[in-house]
Amino acid sequence: MNLGILTSGNLGKDTLEKILSEYKVSFVLTDSKSDGVIALCEEHNIPCFIGNPRNGKGFAFIKERKVDVIASINYLFLIEADIIGHASKLTFNIHGSLLPKYRGRTPHVWAIINNEKETGITAHLIDEGCDTGAILHQIVIPITENDTGNDLLNKYKENYFGLVQNVLNKIELDKLEPQEQDSNLATYFGVRRPTDGHINWNWQKERIINWVRAQASPYPGAFSYLNGNKITIDKVVPVEQGFHFETENGTILETEPNLIIKTPNGALKVEQSREEVEVKNGDKLT
Repeated sequence: MNLGILTSGNLGKDTLEKILSEYKVSFVLTDSKSDGVIALCEEHNIPCFIGNPRNGKGFAFIKERKVDVIASINYLFLIEADIIGHASKLTFNIHGSLLPKYRGRTPHVWAIINNEKETGITAHLIDEGCDTGAILHQIVIPITENDTGNDLLNKYKENYFGLVQNVLNKIELDKLEPQEQDSNLATYFGVRRPTDGHINWNWQKERIINWVRAQASPYPGAFSYLNGNKITIDKVVPVEQGFHFETENGTILETEPNLIIKTPNGALKVEQSREEVEVKNGDKLT
């Protein structure tokens, strides 16, 4: 089967490498920051379009290169009808959630923030909506209480190629049975930026724990400010520590050996942070 691959990032590079061991790839579309994907294409002499494919630019690159299937795998860009319709059999995407839940960007991070106990990856047909196409196959992936956003992405990495194989095998056997999504059950979450990680100490401690682990290193991180200095926090855990209910949330109750911080329903110990700042009991994180 002759494939076209749209892919980005380390997750895309890892999956592309596995695809190349078993399938013929006629072209790749990627973005300028995906050095691993670009290098892999150069190594295998695969025509590679780098940049935003919209407004006909990507299609102009692929229109003379015929393929049976186009697979979008962790691709940075939305694609338009010209590319969607180019494959002779179908064009599909792998999305990092159990659609129709968590349409949109960084769904695995949002799933942790929202205290989900499981997530997954979905292969679906691409239409001109955002993650709205009919579902081809799904793999359920559990979320443990200690999983970070990066841990979950590594779980995805272990399953992406198997999902691609599942779809391609069904195409070859003519056994695909696309299932339309129930839009009444759909949820949508937007793109996250580094500036979105600000911790609100008025949240319940459980939400703060999830907020921190979802964005832990190597992600930009959850953060707070202490006397005007930014402190990025990668791990907090609940501890038994007394406090008065009138004490402001975010107040530092202890400094040694770790910071212990008050929230509305309990105290949290900072086990990992990235910056060293001078603190004393009674200081307040904002």
